[in-house]
Amino acid sequence: MENDHPVAIVVRASRRKQVGACPFCRREMTLTFHHLMPRKVHRRRYFQRNYARDVLARGIYICRDCHDAIHRSYDEMELARTLATPQALAADEKLRRQFHWLSRQRRAPSS
Repeated sequence: MENDHPVAIVVRASRRKQVGACPFCRREMTLTFHHLMPRKVHRRRYFQRNYARDVLARGIYICRDCHDAIHRSYDEMELARTLATPQALAADEKLRRQFHWLSRQRRAPSS
């Protein structure tokens, strides 16, 4: 990311609508909760043994477009093993190109 801003890691998702700047594309949008460890892997024995429940529940708020780009680019296991931090997501070249492209797209914040 060009202007590295700290990304707030949240322990639990809120049911309240979140609006703000996406940490990846920097657009003001309605934000969705992205689990850093995808929920699909939470039930796997390896992850249950090696990670505390609060670690598995951690996530960040990002815009829907960036969220979709992440899940289109990588499967859940790869996200859990290699891209489980905001810094790893931001440093990934494929995702960085997607985030940069999205940052130039115009889209009104959802209400």
